[in-house]
Amino acid sequence: MDGIPECSKLSWDAGLTSFASFGDIPGNLCSPTDDWPRPFRPLSHDAAWDHLAAASNLHSVRFDPTGRWRADALNFQPCAETPSQDRYAIQQIHIQGRVWTLSAVFDGHLGSHTVEHVAHHMPIIVREHLELITQKHGDRVVPPPLIADMFAMAIRAFDDAIANDVLELFPGGLSSLSRLSDLQIQEVLDDQLSGGQNYTKARLCLYGTTALVALVDPDHRNLWLANLGDCQALMVSETDQKAWNIEVLTRFHNGENPLEVQRVINEHPGEPECILDGRVLGAIAPFRCLGDTPFKQPPEFTRRILYNLYPGQHDTSPWEEFLMRNHTPPYISSTPEVTHYPLDPSPRAPRKYLILCSDGFTDICGTNQRAIVDQWARAAAYSSSRELDEKSLALRLLWQALGNDPTSVSRVLTLNMDSPWLDDVSIVVQCL
Repeated sequence: MDGIPECSKLSWDAGLTSFASFGDIPGNLCSPTDDWPRPFRPLSHDAAWDHLAAASNLHSVRFDPTGRWRADALNFQPCAETPSQDRYAIQQIHIQGRVWTLSAVFDGHLGSHTVEHVAHHMPIIVREHLELITQKHGDRVVPPPLIADMFAMAIRAFDDAIANDVLELFPGGLSSLSRLSDLQIQEVLDDQLSGGQNYTKARLCLYGTTALVALVDPDHRNLWLANLGDCQALMVSETDQKAWNIEVLTRFHNGENPLEVQRVINEHPGEPECILDGRVLGAIAPFRCLGDTPFKQPPEFTRRILYNLYPGQHDTSPWEEFLMRNHTPPYISSTPEVTHYPLDPSPRAPRKYLILCSDGFTDICGTNQRAIVDQWARAAAYSSSRELDEKSLALRLLWQALGNDPTSVSRVLTLNMDSPWLDDVSIVVQCL
């Protein structure tokens, strides 16, 4: 299932209005100049929980009859005027009578078209590549390193197809555009009256998304993570009844990671503006993404094709600011960082939770993330089986991150503000 939240306004409970100060709202999206204090409506514990659940587009999947292996997901954006550009996916993939599991979070930017496309098609492309490699090995188990290679290849091929599907509309590819007028290009792209297939393909190139995809094998012995961008994976493992180990399994692919910065610099020698102010070409924060074709193709692709998608309707000056620095593309990589994590499928194995989250979750947690996750895991450990079945683990984690009390959650849910006060938050919690 793809995670697309319904952003409807939440009704306030009857009662007195309270006021929130700048420091009461978690995360870094608000500004001290946003006319504080601002009113919000306090909710009771049950009302706050129900409103948070209604705003979070919850989804759960059981991977086995006992419910031991399951995944809970959510996508949360409290500002009704700003639909979330995050998505999630949870699917079982059937290959030769055996069942793999895929879970993922995606953090879209600039628009929702590409992230929606990726969330829908990523499980499909991974399944197709899994089918090929398992058929090739017959009855033999595919070694984990080959699955990792397959995972990376599938994602790169998927991203390559976004631009190639557009270039194939023009016989001769990019070099043929110099022989075509803007009107001729527009005639190819503007096919909305006949189904809009060409228009839809080109529109995907305008936007982008980060991706964090988890794959678990049918024997439940192996976990692979494919990461592009600044989502995060955490492994939360039980050590005894009172302790949990929290391990970060991924690295951020942005200007805060010196290895990523050096990688881009090495790929573009003699181009001091390949990274500017911690951003690729001074324009975009993630260094690895799906989509974002203007950073992966020569400037002619954007100027001749994408500008003609909406001729005369957009100010192109923000695009030109980074296109003038685009000399040796690609500048953003579609090669994921794939990691392998061994699992123990035995019934007596300690409990493990895999958390996949967009950067909106890390933003609201701040420096308290480990404490928040630890408190959430401890509460889950002492919950009854019925409580765990009835309440989403992902929603419980979001509740914990928002303050773990109805007043803190009420502030976030009912703050009187027209612009977003929280970044989009997507969470998948998978029991392993």
